[in-house]
Amino acid sequence: MKRSITILTEDFSDWETALINSAARAYYGFDTRFASPGGNPVTSSGGMKVTPQLAIDAIQLDGLDLLIVCGGTIWQTDRAPEISALLAAAHSRNIVVAGICDGTRALARAGVLDHVRHTSNSALNLSQLNYAGAAHYQNVPYAVADQRVVTAPGSAPVSFMAEILRTMGIGDDNLKAYLAMHAAEHSRGG
Repeated sequence: MKRSITILTEDFSDWETALINSAARAYYGFDTRFASPGGNPVTSSGGMKVTPQLAIDAIQLDGLDLLIVCGGTIWQTDRAPEISALLAAAHSRNIVVAGICDGTRALARAGVLDHVRHTSNSALNLSQLNYAGAAHYQNVPYAVADQRVVTAPGSAPVSFMAEILRTMGIGDDNLKAYLAMHAAEHSRGG
């Protein structure tokens, strides 16, 4: 069974990681868990209150397959949890590391984006950090996967889910059907 942990913070953007966690758990049998600062309950930007299973400090990388950083406004403030060492260690262990929206800022701070193609909400969003990977930024509206690192703008939860699963070696007919179902919403035209 594959194991994943999603890091949530106060005012996390609830739509950004809902699809990957739901598909991973329901369709592919992942053990999906959630962590927050101190393991404390957090409230999403939409008002959903979540009580995670563990504290960020209690995350054990042994046996972990996927570590996700959910976006939210906190990543642009000094209240953001310091997770750079955790993300760098996960990446060095070949664990898939994923960040969406402002969660990509945590990956940039950790040096995880220094040598991989990546995206975010905008190039400016990450360049404010003076990180070393700016030359690898991809200005695209969908998720980017490179060297077991997956990034996406906050408006791309579907491709974020797909790229994470593909990076983990999952690209079956179930995924194709799931992606087609989500793409149908956009095929109406004007």
